Formats: sequence, structure tokens, C-alpha cells
Amino acid sequence: MTAPEITIATSADRDAVVGSLVAAFVKDPILRFLFPDDETYPRHAATFFGDLFDKRVHRSSIWMTGGGASVAIWEPPAEPSTGSPAAGHGSPAEARYPADVRARVQGYDEAVHAALPTYPFWYLGVLGTHPDSAGRGWGRAVMRAGLARAAADGLPAILETSNPANVELYRRAGWEALGSLPEPVPTWIMQQSPR
Repeated sequence: MTAPEITIATSADRDAVVGSLVAAFVKDPILRFLFPDDETYPRHAATFFGDLFDKRVHRSSIWMTGGGASVAIWEPPAEPSTGSPAAGHGSPAEARYPADVRARVQGYDEAVHAALPTYPFWYLGVLGTHPDSAGRGWGRAVMRAGLARAAADGLPAILETSNPANVELYRRAGWEALGSLPEPVPTWIMQQSPR
């Protein structure tokens, strides 16, 4: 099997990346908590993922393959003036949500922020593959690109997942559970130390 070509996303890849992530997270527990309405899910999820893309694309920390079919959005270590990688308060995207959606997004962001370590780390904010490209190993490949960057910096990698099935998948890929959040949706915080 030929290894997929991994590239760093640019602004030109935005639509493909966002479209893949909206499709990949249709049944994700946290995305459905944030955006429970089937009719508005595509629009709100596209706003959510588009905002994450826009915040990170200039940092050359979004790895993808398959023309954006599989994507890992990483956040480099937080600079002292920017706060945690999960912090997203006051983003232009949040202003476009109805009040109830905005409250859920901000509440989840605050809960995750409080649970993240205080030491420097690379943060895997999003890892997703369009369902049409699932099962090819592309997700693991784009994840490894960010892990290699974290290792080159001598830093651990952190992620959170609200999908219980993902916990074992991440464990098999070398991640360890650091803890969990019971609310608003059960969520596991996981770490991989530099290798």
C-alpha cells in the first residue's frame, strides 16, 4: 500500500477541508451536542470548522491528504498572549450563532480549557476523514505529521475526544488518557509524549 501524500493546507483548501469535516462529524457526540438540529447542523458545523481552519491555516499546522478528504488541525503551543489552544471566545464565528448555540460552544470551550495541561504542548484540535475516504489509514497519517512536529519540538501532544470508540483507537496509536470531563458531554483528554 502506497503511503498517502501529506500536505500542509493553504487558504485555497478551506472549502474542501470544511466540507470533509462537516461530513466526518455528523454523528460525533460533541458536535451534535453543540449543533443538535439536523436542519442547521451543516451550516453551524461549517461555521465552526471554518473558524478553526481560519485561526490555524496561517500557522502551517493543518495537515491533509486526499485533497482535504482527511485532515488534522493542530494548534502549536500557546504563546503567552494568546491563551490556550482551545480558547475561542469572541471569534467572528461565534457572533454568527444563535444565542443558545453560542452558549453551548462557549461552555464547552471553557470546560475543555479548564481541563488542559498548563505546560506547553501541541494540540490536536480536529482529526477527521470524509466518510467516502474512511478506512484507508489517512487519518492516522495526517495525525502522525503533527506528532512528528511536536516530537521535533520535544513537546507532548494533547487531544480531547467525546467519542468513546475513539479512546481505544487513540490508545493503540500511542495516546494515554490524562483525565475526563463528565459534562457537558463525557470527554477524554489524552496525551502522547514525544518519541
